[in-house]
Amino acid sequence: MAVNALSRSVYSKVRPLLSASVDTLSVLSRDYHEKVIDHYENPRNVGSFDKSDTSVGTGLVGAPACGDVMKLQIKVDENGKIIDAKFKTFGCGSAIASSSLATEWIKGKSINEANTIKNQDIAKELCLPPVKLHCSMLAEDAIKAAINDYNTKKQKKSQN
Repeated sequence: MAVNALSRSVYSKVRPLLSASVDTLSVLSRDYHEKVIDHYENPRNVGSFDKSDTSVGTGLVGAPACGDVMKLQIKVDENGKIIDAKFKTFGCGSAIASSSLATEWIKGKSINEANTIKNQDIAKELCLPPVKLHCSMLAEDAIKAAINDYNTKKQKKSQN
C-alpha cells in the first residue's frame, strides 16, 4: 500500500511536466545550429546506388566512440566529374547534416576538387560545436573512401 501511495505521489508531481506542451523545435535549436536542423529535417540526396556499378564509388565509415555510421556514394562520369551523390547515415543530427552537406558540395565537382573538401569546411558551414567535430571528420573520410573505391574500380576496369 505504501508503494502505491508513493507512486501516486510521484505521479502527481511528474504529471504536470509530462503534460506540459514542449515545442520540439525550440528544444533542438538550443543544441543545434539552424543549418544542422535544416539538413536534418530536409536531408538532401538520401539513398544509394548499385555498388557493383563501375561508375559508383562507395565510402563506408564509422565512429565507434559515438556509434555514427555513414555511407556516402558518388556517381562519376567518363570525364571524372561527380554527377550525383547519395548518402545513408545512422547517427545524430550533426552526422546526418554533415553527410547531406557533403553530398551537396561534391556534386558537379571533379574527383580532385572533391578530394580537397576538409572537415573544417563542413564544420564551419554547419557551425558545429567542438563536441560534434567528429561528424564532419566522418563526412570527409566518407568522401575520400568513396573516391578511393571509385579509383580502385576504375583501375581494375582498365587492367581488364
